[in-house]
Amino acid sequence: MDTTELLSVDAFIRHWAADRPGRSAMVGERRIDFAELDASTRRVATALQAAGLRKGDRIAWLGKNAVLYFTLLFGAARIGVVMAPVGWRLAAPERQFIVDDTQARLLFAGEGFADDARALAPQLPQVQRVLFADEAWAWIDATAPADFNPSGEGDAILQLYTSGTTGHPKGVELSNRNLFGLRRAAQEAKLPWAFWDDDEVVMVAMPCAHIGGTGLGFMALAGGVCGCVMAEFTPDGVFDAIEKEGVTRFFAVPAALQMLVNHPRCARTDFSRLRYIFYGAAPIPLELLRQCVRAFGCAFAQAYGMTETTGTVVMLPPEDHDPKGSPRMRAAGKPVPGVEVKIVDGAGQTLPAGEVGEIVTRSSNNMLGYWKQPEATQRTKSSDNWVHTGDAGYMDADGYVYIHDRVKDMIISGGENIYPAEVENAIYGHPDVADVAVIGVPDATWGEAVKAVCVPRPGHTLDAASVIAWARERIAGFKVPKSVDVVAELPRNPTGKILRRALRAPYWQGRERQVN
Repeated sequence: MDTTELLSVDAFIRHWAADRPGRSAMVGERRIDFAELDASTRRVATALQAAGLRKGDRIAWLGKNAVLYFTLLFGAARIGVVMAPVGWRLAAPERQFIVDDTQARLLFAGEGFADDARALAPQLPQVQRVLFADEAWAWIDATAPADFNPSGEGDAILQLYTSGTTGHPKGVELSNRNLFGLRRAAQEAKLPWAFWDDDEVVMVAMPCAHIGGTGLGFMALAGGVCGCVMAEFTPDGVFDAIEKEGVTRFFAVPAALQMLVNHPRCARTDFSRLRYIFYGAAPIPLELLRQCVRAFGCAFAQAYGMTETTGTVVMLPPEDHDPKGSPRMRAAGKPVPGVEVKIVDGAGQTLPAGEVGEIVTRSSNNMLGYWKQPEATQRTKSSDNWVHTGDAGYMDADGYVYIHDRVKDMIISGGENIYPAEVENAIYGHPDVADVAVIGVPDATWGEAVKAVCVPRPGHTLDAASVIAWARERIAGFKVPKSVDVVAELPRNPTGKILRRALRAPYWQGRERQVN
C-alpha cells in the first residue's frame, strides 16, 4: 500500500485508522489499536486547544518511554503543538533549564516522576499546570473530541535537546517533513528495510528524549505497525518483548547489544521473528557482530546521523556486515536515498575521495533550526540547508563515509552524547581544583568513558573520589567522570586553548581511530 504521499502525523493517523482500525498501534502500559489512537489523539488535540495552546506552543514530558508519551506527542503534533521530552537521567538543574527554555505551559510527568515534577514546578513560573500520568489519562479520556485544523508538513512538532559545547543544551526543532520526508526515496530505491509487513512490531527501547527513541515511534506510525513501548532498555524487558509481542525490529547501541548477547536468557529466547537490528552511536566491533549474528540470526544495519538530521542519513546495510571481517565494516555507510553528503575543508570546499575533512549533509531530514538560537543555527546549518555534523571523516571512491575523528570534542559513552564543557563546568568550583579538562578514553563496555584531568590548587591535595562526588551532585550520572588524573598543568596552545588531543593521545595510542 503506497503511503509515500503522507507527510504528517495527522495524515498517517487518519489513514491507518481507516485502513486497519482494530490492529494494535501501540502496546506498553496500555494496548491501543489504530481506531483508539485516532480517538485519543483527537482528544489530546482538543484538550490542548481548550487549555489555550495553539500551533507553535510547547508542552514538555518528564518521564520514561510510555504509550501516554506517544499519545500526547501524536495528539499535539496533529495541531502543531510541539512536544519536548526531557531526559529522565538528567540532574534537576538540567531538567529545569530545558523545561524553562521550551516555555512549555503544560508539563506532563510519567509514571514514577510525580515527585520530581512537584519539586521542579516552583522553579518554572511559565508552567501553568503539571499533570501526572493518571491525571493525564483522565484528562484525555474525559475530553470530547472536536474538529481542528491539522498541522502542515513544514510545521514543527518535536523538540529534542542536544548538549551544547558551551554547556547549555540546544532545542532542535523538527517538523513533520523532517520525520517522514525520506520514506519515498527509500522505497523507490527498493531498500528492503524501507518496506513493512503488516504483522511487524517495532520495539521502542532507547530513551524518548533521543531521536533513537522517539524516532522509532514515528517509524512504527509511518509503517502502520505496532510500536512496542518499553519504559527503558533492560535485557529482560527486551527478551520479554521479543517473546510475548513478536518484535521484528529494534534499535540499540552496541553496548546494549553486548548486554543482550552476554545475558543467560539470550541462548533460550526464540528470535525467529526478528528481522532487523539497527544500531548506532558507535561502530560494532567485529567479534560482537559475530556473537550477535550467531545469537539473533537477523540482518544488521548501522545508522549514522544526529538529532539535527532527524536521525539516520548514512547507513551501512546488512550486506556489508560480514562476520568474517570486511574493510567496509569500518565505514559508517553510504548516504541513504534522498540524502547528500560531502566532505569539506575549513573553507567549505569539497574535498576529493580519501581526504579527511568535516562531514556535511543535506536532505529533507535537516532540522528547522535551534529553538530561539538563530546564531547557533547559522553556524550549524547553511542558508542552502547543509548541516555541519562536527564529525571529521572521509569518503571513499564508492561513496562510503568513514568517520576519522571528531571536529567537536564530544564523548559518546554507551550511546549518550557528552560534551566536555558540561562536565568541566560541573567540576569547576570544587575547592581543590584550579583547572580541569575532560576527555574520552577507550572503554570496553561503553565505547568511551569520561576522564577528568585536574590541576590542584596551590597547597591543596586533590582526591579523585571527591571530584567524582562533586560532579555527581551537579550533572547526570552518565556524564560524571569514571576516573580522574591529577597533573601539574594542562597543555595549551599559544591562545590558551586546551590541547585535548595531547591529553587523549596516550590512551588512544595504537588505535586506528580516535573514536571507539
